[in-house]
Amino acid sequence: MLETDSRLALLQDWLSRDLGLHPQRIEPASSDASFRRYFRAFCDGTTFVVMDAPPGKEDVRPYLKVTQLLESLGAHVPHVHEADIARGLLLLEDLGGTHYLSRLNAGDDPERLYGDALRVLAEIQVRGRQAAVQLAPYDREPLARELALMPEWFVRRHLQVELASEEAQLIGAAFEFLITEALAQPAVFVHRDYHSRNLMVVGERNPGILDFQDALRGPIGYDLVSLLKDCYISWPRQRTVRWVSGYRALLRSQGGEAGRDDTEFLRWFDLIGVQRHVKVLGIFARLWYRDGKPGYLRDLALTLDYVRDTCARYAELADLARFLEQRVVAELPRANARVAAQAGPP
Repeated sequence: MLETDSRLALLQDWLSRDLGLHPQRIEPASSDASFRRYFRAFCDGTTFVVMDAPPGKEDVRPYLKVTQLLESLGAHVPHVHEADIARGLLLLEDLGGTHYLSRLNAGDDPERLYGDALRVLAEIQVRGRQAAVQLAPYDREPLARELALMPEWFVRRHLQVELASEEAQLIGAAFEFLITEALAQPAVFVHRDYHSRNLMVVGERNPGILDFQDALRGPIGYDLVSLLKDCYISWPRQRTVRWVSGYRALLRSQGGEAGRDDTEFLRWFDLIGVQRHVKVLGIFARLWYRDGKPGYLRDLALTLDYVRDTCARYAELADLARFLEQRVVAELPRANARVAAQAGPP
């Protein structure tokens, strides 16, 4: 496939003709839940990562803007060596191939890894007040648009559950509550996907941070819950609460906004987590039905469990909790099995 890939041919030509680099080999580095692809280029003992972002489908300018903002805050993001905006090509620092998730699954110490990630997140949120002003707001419109993905793609399309009018109303009421709660939180620099697949284990200034181009100015709990209620790995509630409390103390020590007390801060964390995970249920389903990517369906169960757990803890979400238990939980394994039969072996 690589030999017949026209975008890869363009990339190779750009490296050799425009940049004077002559890679001994180029191999796929990774892909994500977008149209972007990443290749690793081996050049005389040095490696680079090349982002391929096809114009018309992806725009590299937000990536370049957020790179500059995060670098100014001391975060370790891939340095951009060269950029061809018109053709959607970036030559990036190579942060290696070791994700947090792989090391956590292999048994590495989560206290050390999360300690680094939480320290850097606090620096971004506290030192990044002025940088956040340069980002679009994570306000009602994007929050509502994201929540709407769940009934459309997860409930109706994936589970094949048709909502009764009263069910649609209770979901709408729950979403309105979540939006109101989100907008009440202090607004900070939000990465929007600060989790174990986008954090790289690196030797210096750990972690390396990826996939930040969609950053917005929004709820302080959002990136924290992305990290600690990760859709790809989970931790006991007691440990998560301890991490949240420790993070609040870290924010306070640096002069950051941290709420009246641990209870309020934990509420912020939990409730923006429901917004995120409801959104993710819709996105993971859409990745299959719209984009032909079935791999994320296996992560729906954990994502749904996060929503169920939090809804059971907050009286304001009792109706949504009851809907999930009665209409959703039993349907998910059946829906996943149906898709697995259609999609065939991975």
